Amino acid sequence: MDRRRDSRRQEEDGEDAAAAATTGERLYSKLEEALEIKSLRRIIGAYLNYQDAAEEDIRRYERSFRKLPPSHKALLSHLPLKYQRLRWCISVNTHFIMSMLQAFDPPLDMSEDIYIDEDENLHEDENLQNVTENHLAESAKCSINGSHFSSIESTTSGKVDNVTDKSLERSTKEEEIHMEASCKSSAETFVTSEHQKGSSNGSMNNEKVVCDPAACCSNSTANERGMTPKPYWMDPSIQLNVPLVDVDKVRCIIRNIVRDWASEGQKERDQCYKPILDELNFLFPDRCKERPPCCLVPGAGLGRLALEISCLGFVSQGNEFSYYMMICSSFILNYTQKAGDCTIYPWIHSNCNSISDSDQLRPVSFPDIHPSSAGITEGFSMCAGDFVEVYNDESQEASWDAVVTCFFLDTAHNIVEYIETIWKILKHGGVWINLGPLLYHFADSYVPEDEMSIELSLEDVKKVALHCGFVLEKENIIETTYTTNPRSMMQNRYYAAFWTMRKN
Repeated sequence: MDRRRDSRRQEEDGEDAAAAATTGERLYSKLEEALEIKSLRRIIGAYLNYQDAAEEDIRRYERSFRKLPPSHKALLSHLPLKYQRLRWCISVNTHFIMSMLQAFDPPLDMSEDIYIDEDENLHEDENLQNVTENHLAESAKCSINGSHFSSIESTTSGKVDNVTDKSLERSTKEEEIHMEASCKSSAETFVTSEHQKGSSNGSMNNEKVVCDPAACCSNSTANERGMTPKPYWMDPSIQLNVPLVDVDKVRCIIRNIVRDWASEGQKERDQCYKPILDELNFLFPDRCKERPPCCLVPGAGLGRLALEISCLGFVSQGNEFSYYMMICSSFILNYTQKAGDCTIYPWIHSNCNSISDSDQLRPVSFPDIHPSSAGITEGFSMCAGDFVEVYNDESQEASWDAVVTCFFLDTAHNIVEYIETIWKILKHGGVWINLGPLLYHFADSYVPEDEMSIELSLEDVKKVALHCGFVLEKENIIETTYTTNPRSMMQNRYYAAFWTMRKN
C-alpha cells in the first residue's frame, strides 16, 4: 500500500467561516481565530511530541527483545546497543526540531487564554493564562539577543522574503502533507554513524559517539538560540497530546528534508526537478534581470524547487498549504548558516527493509547548499495558504508567466478547480509545467460523506485542461520516487505524467 496519500489527510476543526470584507481584507470572528490558534497549537504539539512517540517505539522493541529465549538473545546481543543508539539519534532529531520551533514566529497570538469545547464554544483557559504570565515574567529577567529573530530580511540582502500568511484559517484548519508517509527530556549524547559496507550482522562498532547534541545544528546562531528562553507556546505544561498520525507527519517532514535539502536526495531531485528546470530554461531563453519572468510553484513543500527556479533568474514564489512544511522551510531558508549546517537521522523510524543497522542509523547533513548564498533572484518568497483560496483572487488574474506543479494536482478535492485557477492566473501565452502522479489524497472510502473527491484519469485531466483553453506542447512519462530511502530494500516508484501546456 502506498502511504504518501495517507499522510495528506485533512483535519477539519470546524466549518469554513463566512467572510466579511473591509478594504479587501478578510475579517475573522473570535471563534475563527481561536480555531486557527487551536490548529496551530496542534501542529506545534506534534513536533513537541516527536521524542516521546519515538521513545515509545524503542520501548516496544525492547519489550519484544525481552520475550526472546536466552539462546536468541545471545544470538542478537547487539540489539540492546542498537536501541540505545536509536535514542541518541532521536535526541539529535529532537534538538533540531526544538531549534526550529524556537526560531518560529507564529503568525497568531499563541498566548490567547481560550480553548474550544467539542461544541465549538469558547472558554478561558486559566492554565494557559498562568503559563503565559509566568513565562513573560521569566523572560523579563533574561538577556535576549533578538537580532536573529527580527523580521526576515528581503532577498536583496540574501534572505528570503517574509512568509505571506494568506488564508491562514484553512492552512491550519485543514492541514495537509504531500509526501510518502510512514504510518506507524532531550538526551545529552548522540551517535554519528559511519557507514560500514559488508557488515554481516549490522555491527556498529566503528561508529563514533559525539557527546554534544547541539552539534546537529552547529552554527553560532543555533547556539545563540539555545541560550534564549523557550517561547511560552513550547511550555511542557500546555503540551497537547496529539494523535500519533500527527507525529507521523513530523517524521515525514524529516524525510522530506532529505528529498529537498540533502546530497542524498540529489538523485530524486534530478528525477523530479531537473526536467522542470530544463523546460523553464528552454521556454524562457532570454530572461532579463531588469524584468525577470514570474513563476508560481503551488505545493512548494520545503521550498527547494521554488529556490532553484529563482536561481534560474525568475521571480519565484512557492505556495504551501501545510504549516508543518512552512515551519521547517522557513528555518532552512532563513536560519541555516552554511552548507551542511545541521544533521538528522531520517531513517531510524522503521526497522523494515534495512540491509544493515548502519544503513538505518546513518546521519544526513543538510542543507547541501546555503540557501541565502545560492544566487536567488530578488522577489523570491513563500506564501502560506490554500492554493485556490489564495490565488483565485482578482488581483492574481493574468499575473504569472509560468506555473509549475510538482506532485501537486492529486492533492485537490476538485482537480477541475485547480486547473481553472492555473488558467486564470497565467498571462496570455503563459506556460503550465506539471510533473506528478494521480494518487488522489481524498479517494479513501472511509472519508466523511460530505467530503468531496473528484478522481479523474490522466486522459480526463488533459481533456479538462484543453477545455479550459490550454494547448498541449510536450508530454512524457517520468519514472521517479518520493522521499524514498535510497538504501532500502523496498522502493516505491511512480510513473509520473510530465507535460507543458500553454495558455492561448
